[in-house]
Amino acid sequence: MLLDYSREQLKEKIVGLGFPVFRANQLFDALQSAKKIKEITNLPKSLLEKIEDDYPSFEIIKKLSADDGTIKYVFKLNDGNTIESVLLHYKYGNTICVSTQVGCRMGCKFCASSLNGLIRNLSCGEILEQVLYVNKDQGGDTKKRAITNVVLMGMGEPLDNYENVSQFLKLVSNEDGINISQRNITLSTCGIVPYIYKLADDGFAVTLTISLHAVTDEKRKEFMPIAKTYKISEIIEACKYYFNKTKRRISFEYSLISGKNDSNKDADDLVKLLKGLPCHVNVIALNNVPERKLMGVPVNKAYAFVDRLVKGGLSATKRRTMGENIGGACGQLRASLKSEGE
Repeated sequence: MLLDYSREQLKEKIVGLGFPVFRANQLFDALQSAKKIKEITNLPKSLLEKIEDDYPSFEIIKKLSADDGTIKYVFKLNDGNTIESVLLHYKYGNTICVSTQVGCRMGCKFCASSLNGLIRNLSCGEILEQVLYVNKDQGGDTKKRAITNVVLMGMGEPLDNYENVSQFLKLVSNEDGINISQRNITLSTCGIVPYIYKLADDGFAVTLTISLHAVTDEKRKEFMPIAKTYKISEIIEACKYYFNKTKRRISFEYSLISGKNDSNKDADDLVKLLKGLPCHVNVIALNNVPERKLMGVPVNKAYAFVDRLVKGGLSATKRRTMGENIGGACGQLRASLKSEGE
C-alpha cells in the first residue's frame, strides 16, 4: 500500500514507473491529506491507473458519538475486515486511539479485541491511515492538525506487530508528513519484554505504557496469558532499561477487577513493586464487555485505591472513563471478520 512508503521511497517507485519526481511529491501530499484517488486532480490519469491497486481505500462505515464527545470510528479495510479507532477530546487537544492489528492473540480475559483471536497485522500505512482519516474528518490537514496526540491502545498488541508499528512511528512523526512528535505518542503493551528493549535500542522516545493489572505473576496469569511467558520482574527490568535510555517516565495501567486485584493488600503490594521507578499509575474502572464475566468495582472504591497508592508514595490517578456507552472505552474495541461485515 502506498501509505507504507516514506516520501523518498515513493519517489523511487514513481520514477521507476516512468514519471518525474515532482509527481511523487504531489502523490505524497495527497496521501498525507487522506484524499480519495478520485479527489486527486493534479496527477495524470496514466499515473493514477498504474497506482490504483496500491492506493489506500479505507472507508469510514460508521461513526458513533458519546455524550462526552468521544467518537468511535469503524473503518473497513481493503480486504473487507474492519477495525475501530477512537477520538478523545481533552483540554490540551485531540487524541486518537489507533489499532495495530485486526483482532489480537494476547487473550486478555477483560478485553473484547481478542474475542476472535488475531486475524492479521495492520501494515504501517494502515495504522497511519487511521490518524490521517480522522484528522481530515475533524477538519485538519498536515499544516494545521486536528490531531495532537496518538495512543497505540486500540485493537491489537503493538509490540506483537513490531516492524509495522516501528515504521508507523517513523512515518507519523516525520516532518514531511503529519509530524506528530514522539513525545505526544503513547504505546501500550501487555509486556513483550524483548521488544521493550528493542524499542529503546532503536531510538524511539514514545511514552511506554504497561498493561499490568496485577502485582503477582500467579494472579496475572488468571486473566493475562502473556504472564506465562514473561514475569513481572522481567517487565520491570525492561522498563528501567527503557527509562535509562529515553528518560521518559513509564506509565502502568491497572484495571480494577472485583475480587481479583482490588484489595488494600493489592494496593500496598503495587506500591512496593513500583516505588523508586519513575512512573505513573493509571487506575481504570473495568469497562463492560458482555462476553467477559469479570466485574468492575464501584467508583468510590477506585478512588480509594488511588488514594492508597498516592499515600504510599506513587504518582497515581483514576483514568476518566470515556466512550463506554458506544463501546469505545479501554478494552471494548473489537474486530469484525470479513464474513461478518459482508
